[in-house]
Amino acid sequence: MPSVPPAASILASLGQATFAWDLATDAIAWSDNVAAVFADIPEAALASGAEFAKLIEPSRSVRREAVGQAAPASGEAVPYRIEYGVRAVTSAPVIWIEETGVWFAGADGRPAHAQGIVRINNERHARDEQLLKLSRHDPLTNELNRTYLIASLAETIEECTRFRTSCAFMLIGIDHLARVNDAFGFDVADAVIAEVAKRIRARLRSGDMLGRFSGNKFGLILRNCTVDDTNVAAERFLAAVRDDVVPTKSGPVSVTASIGAVTIPRHAKSAEEAVNRAQETLESAKSRRAGSFAMWKPNVERDAQRRVNIRVTDEIVTALNERRIVIGFEPVVEARSRQPAFYECLVRMEQEDGRALLAPDIVPVAERLGLIRLVDHRVLELAIAELATSPGVQLSLNISPDTTMDPDWWATIESLMRAHQGVGERLIVEITETVAIQDIDDVRGFVTRLKNFGSKIAIDDFGAGYTSFRNLRKLGVDIVKIDGAFVQNIVHSADDRAFVQTLIDLARRLQIKTVAEWVQDEEAAVMLREWGCDFIQGRLIGLASPDRPWSGQPEKAVPATG
Repeated sequence: MPSVPPAASILASLGQATFAWDLATDAIAWSDNVAAVFADIPEAALASGAEFAKLIEPSRSVRREAVGQAAPASGEAVPYRIEYGVRAVTSAPVIWIEETGVWFAGADGRPAHAQGIVRINNERHARDEQLLKLSRHDPLTNELNRTYLIASLAETIEECTRFRTSCAFMLIGIDHLARVNDAFGFDVADAVIAEVAKRIRARLRSGDMLGRFSGNKFGLILRNCTVDDTNVAAERFLAAVRDDVVPTKSGPVSVTASIGAVTIPRHAKSAEEAVNRAQETLESAKSRRAGSFAMWKPNVERDAQRRVNIRVTDEIVTALNERRIVIGFEPVVEARSRQPAFYECLVRMEQEDGRALLAPDIVPVAERLGLIRLVDHRVLELAIAELATSPGVQLSLNISPDTTMDPDWWATIESLMRAHQGVGERLIVEITETVAIQDIDDVRGFVTRLKNFGSKIAIDDFGAGYTSFRNLRKLGVDIVKIDGAFVQNIVHSADDRAFVQTLIDLARRLQIKTVAEWVQDEEAAVMLREWGCDFIQGRLIGLASPDRPWSGQPEKAVPATG
């Protein structure tokens, strides 16, 4: 049977040593193996609590503070556990220690002596440090992650405000990174992101901070940075990205970056405000020219427009909630007989003063503010309700580009069609020409689903975009509405006459009906009829009104504004 090694040998093999600490004299007695655990530390440095404390990092008082934190009952042992680093000399690496022990009080209730075990714990500390680093850094670029970057930005703004210094916050966005993804794959795009981070890092000053803000964007905190300094730094970063191609496994890739910046604290009093203004300025720089730089500046017109947007948003939402979004009916008549063929539903917003905002005042604003889908839902409900109560009427309605792919809109129309059998056959849905060319396959699916209800499809504002007649045939469009901008001047413009006549002739050959919008006078109406246009619409025939001519009982008119 093998002999049991002495306790000191076992402790040494585990990187541990025991101690007894007399707090009255400050003397420490160690187990015999202490020299093996603290190989580079002189015996004298281990002899007392005060001498040992001189080696401890980061806080020399950590052991003294751990002893005496709670008042014990007489003779009761009070446990404690602490972690600290020990460094023999300045150039030596830190040895990380985990100390577990108990202390006892003397007759006066104050700590008298302590005893315990110290254990070398370098691996655990390294693991904890790695976890801390991962919690603060982006794994791809090894720069600060967004959370820690924003926290650092908030601290910087607070410091700048307190000490009256000037800093800057930048957002650097890699231009057209999606093209790199599509052409080479995400791994190559990641290589580009990592390389751009290195190039920016190499051109930072001491004290500046860099972090990955999002997929293709980096955030920079530039301390003690004036407006002139920011301009110089921006050009330095832009040149670093654009001047040399990025080598990747798929070959060299050429990229540029754009930058938006804001001065702190002059134009940003909080991290949120700094980020928002830097993002806004970055988008402005990108829209102007890829690879450019812009600095945020106050803009009276922009701020006024935003106040208007906030007010109009509230007005539209309130009008929807209060059922003040209504529709007017604009007649579309046969060009030869002038008999009504159908009525176009145009949105109106009744105001509290009894006046009404018309579609040109509502739709562009609603589209810009992301409210158009709500408006389109309401117009659909009103149009279907009107068709359900007026069996002999045919109506058309416009929908915005986003609505064509809105699953909620589809759920609504399918539900309404099932609830009101047959109304689909009297509904015409108008989509703009720009929608028709965005994704022909998606739009064809949209058209097919509507035609399954018996509805017809019209292309609105035809001629303003670039839809080919081949696409019209693919889509199975029933009606083309010729953009009024070309129709309104056909009496006086030979170019417009030639254009409109050509559209009508081509549509007739494809067996697609035509509607001429914005017909102003009788002379234009006669021309259109002679060219073979099927329907006309506009001031000559009558503009949108809440009246329902088919009912014989006109609605009370609401005066229009705008």
